[in-house]
Formats: sequence, C-alpha cells, structure tokens
Amino acid sequence: MNQTNPPPGLLGKLLAFVVATILLVLGLMFSVVLLAVFAIVAIALGAWFFWKTRHVRKAMREAGAMRSPPAEGHVIEGEAVIVEEYRASETAVLPDDSRKS
Repeated sequence: MNQTNPPPGLLGKLLAFVVATILLVLGLMFSVVLLAVFAIVAIALGAWFFWKTRHVRKAMREAGAMRSPPAEGHVIEGEAVIVEEYRASETAVLPDDSRKS
C-alpha cells in the first residue's frame, strides 16, 4: 500500500511557481498596508498627545520666562546664601575597637 507519487512535471512546477509568486505578492501587499495603518495610528496618537499637553508646555514656558536670570552686572537682593567658615575638632565618638584582640 505504499504508493509514491511521481515527481511533478513541468506543468506542476510552473503552477507551484505561479501560486508561490501570487502568495508572496499578496503577503507583501498585506504587510505594506498593515505598516501604513500602524504609521497612521502612531501619527494620530502623537498628534492627540501633543494637543492634550499644549497647556502644560505653555505653563512651563511661562514659568521659565518668569525665572530668567537678569543681565550681567545686576545684584539680586535676598538671593545670596552666606556660609560662615567653621572649624571642627576631630574627637573620637565611638570607642576604638582596634585595641581589642
């Protein structure tokens, strides 16, 4: 009952080549369409996010404009922090464990 099929002839090989080519072209077309859909969705989401955050960007620009540093040579009153020099003596706070054996 072990029957082997004869090798395909020229017509079978030609038909297999045509079918494979058609499937390859259809797969390529499907992937291009899918890529275009993904690109459109990504652009739409980016535009939506950009539109929804416009008030945050405007507030950040205004806050940055209010804190802009003055031109050179101006003194800003109340902005300086004065740090006094302090000398500390070095004393052992914890007992020295190096003498224990």
